[in-house]
Amino acid sequence: MSKFVLCIENKDYPSSLEKWKIYPAVKENEVEGYIRIIDESGEDYLYPEEYFVTIEVPSGAKEKIEKEYIKT
Repeated sequence: MSKFVLCIENKDYPSSLEKWKIYPAVKENEVEGYIRIIDESGEDYLYPEEYFVTIEVPSGAKEKIEKEYIKT
């Protein structure tokens, strides 16, 4: 996992996405106009790409976010 996105809209998915929260993007370009992220359920689903903006996360924070979302 290497990309993180910030949720800027959740109007159609209020129980699955928290606005202004950082989510890991697991796959891009799978379906045009959509991005696959790990949502509040802990599972990965496709959401409209326009609901997110890509952000850079410092390496220390990145490791902690990945540990939180990807349980091994």
